[in-house]
Order: sequence, then structure tokens, then C-alpha cells
Amino acid sequence: MSLQTFNNQVLPLRDKLYRFSLRIVGNTQDAEDVVQEVMVRVWKKKEDWKQWSNIEAMCMTITRNLSIDKKRNKHTRVTDMPDHYDEPSGDATPDEVTASNDLMSQIRAMMDELPEKQRSIIQLRDIEGYAYKEIAEILEIPLNQVKINLHRARLFLKEKIVKAKSYGF
Repeated sequence: MSLQTFNNQVLPLRDKLYRFSLRIVGNTQDAEDVVQEVMVRVWKKKEDWKQWSNIEAMCMTITRNLSIDKKRNKHTRVTDMPDHYDEPSGDATPDEVTASNDLMSQIRAMMDELPEKQRSIIQLRDIEGYAYKEIAEILEIPLNQVKINLHRARLFLKEKIVKAKSYGF
């Protein structure tokens, strides 16, 4: 494969890979390191690209594996994503921006309570928009496990959100 293929199919994935890695490793510097390493590894395996059924899924799998390795080596706990990651557009009023930031902080805290597999699945499905089959490939788990873990994660988050609303949060 060529540099053009890399530029057109792999480089545009950087932000998605970064967000996915950040959810696992918990800090921006480690996530940036992981994404850089993914780019290097994918480029070094350019002769194998034809054998990959889905370059994006392979990049996500490599990102997941490297992120888990990095987290294990650092023994760090997953922390919040940086505030600028999900800021609303400039069209929002200051009250809307504050409410949105508060809600996102609460949701991130709730997501951090999920087991790692559920957190990864909900990140890939509901935030990144991957199909169930792609998530199964990326995480190297059976399709039914993706569905079960996603269902459990969504139920957990729903219960936490309902409970938070009942307390006026």
C-alpha cells in the first residue's frame, strides 16, 4: 500500500484513536503516546494492509491493546477527559455551556464507574458510532458479549441518571 492510503485511511482516525485511548489510559500524554505508536506500527505493517478486512478496526484494536498495556505499566486510574474535549459550539449561551459542562462531567464520572470492558464498548458504540460487529473485532470478544455489556452499561447509566435527577442534580 502507499503513503496516499495511509494519509486517506489512517491519519483521519487520529482523533478517534486518541479519544478511545484517553478513555482507557486516563491522561492526555499517554493517549498521545499510544496514538503515535499506533501510527508507527500501522505504517510498519503496510505490506499486511491487504490482508486486513478493515484498516480502521485494526487501528482501533492496536490502540486498545497498546492503551491497556500502557495503563497496566503505569498502574494509573482512569480520570476525566480534558474539559475542551466536548465543549458545545460557540452558539450556546453561558448558562447552556455551564449546564452542558456540568452534565458531561456527571456522565464522565458515571462512565468511570463502569468496568473497563463496558466503558470501552459504550465509548465505541455511543460516542464513536461503531457497529456491534466492529466493536467485537476491535475488542476481540464475541458479538453477543458486546450486546450484553452494552445493555448492562446503558442500564447502569440510566439508573444513575434517574437517581441523580431525583436528587435534583
